[in-house]
Amino acid sequence: MTNRWLKGVAVAALTAAGTMAAQAADLPTRKEAPAPIFVPPPFTWTGFYVGVNAGGIWPSGGRNASIFDPNAGIDGGFINAGFPGGLGSQSAGFIGGGQAGYNWQTGAFVLGVETDFDGSTLSKSFNNVGTPFVGAGVLNGDFLTVNGKNSLSWLGTTRARLGFVATPDNRLMIYATGGVAYAGGNSQFSVFDATTGSIFSGNPGSSRVGWVIGGGVEYAVTNNITIKGEYLYADLGSSNFTSVGNAAAAIAFPGVFVNTKIDYNSSIFRAAVNYKF
Repeated sequence: MTNRWLKGVAVAALTAAGTMAAQAADLPTRKEAPAPIFVPPPFTWTGFYVGVNAGGIWPSGGRNASIFDPNAGIDGGFINAGFPGGLGSQSAGFIGGGQAGYNWQTGAFVLGVETDFDGSTLSKSFNNVGTPFVGAGVLNGDFLTVNGKNSLSWLGTTRARLGFVATPDNRLMIYATGGVAYAGGNSQFSVFDATTGSIFSGNPGSSRVGWVIGGGVEYAVTNNITIKGEYLYADLGSSNFTSVGNAAAAIAFPGVFVNTKIDYNSSIFRAAVNYKF
């Protein structure tokens, strides 16, 4: 009886163990959760920035002078005949400095404001020896020497910017810009006659205010570094000034004076690097 009882207990135990094992096999396997994948937020142009720029500047304004001789009907206008009129072609210069601004992006559009201040090497000198006077009496064979200089020392602008994001990653922006331009430099003009010691000279104001318009392309290399290239056209108006003669001029050329007009228009091509905060 004892052996039969022990065998029964053993059979029951094995049956229970098998049932528990089968149930355990049906339970889901416990696995660790996958590591989270970090997705960086999309780039945005919103924020403040500062940077540096460099490029070239090409003036396009005219520079002309006219001499007025009230005695032209009497003396045959020999002074007018020896005067050059135009003051030569313009030349290019270097421009470079820094800028700061703020952008605000909404959808695919970027609104912003930027101000910059650049130094410039733009300078043009003009020297002309006029043709000798003919039929001028005691001044026959005399001539006028005309000297002029026009330079731009610095240029600043404060502009609004309207940009459009051209790529899905928001990193390439095309923009238009326009606003106020202001500049300073030096303009000088003189007419000299060696025979009589006559001098006509003038010097207009050195600071000017006007407008500027242009456009460019800017690309975000990283979330903090952007590069751009842009074109600007600046119109700073013109100067009209009269060069009056000294005492010798009043005797040798009575009533004669010189009017000069200088236009301050320039095209600017420059590249820039910005740090965005």
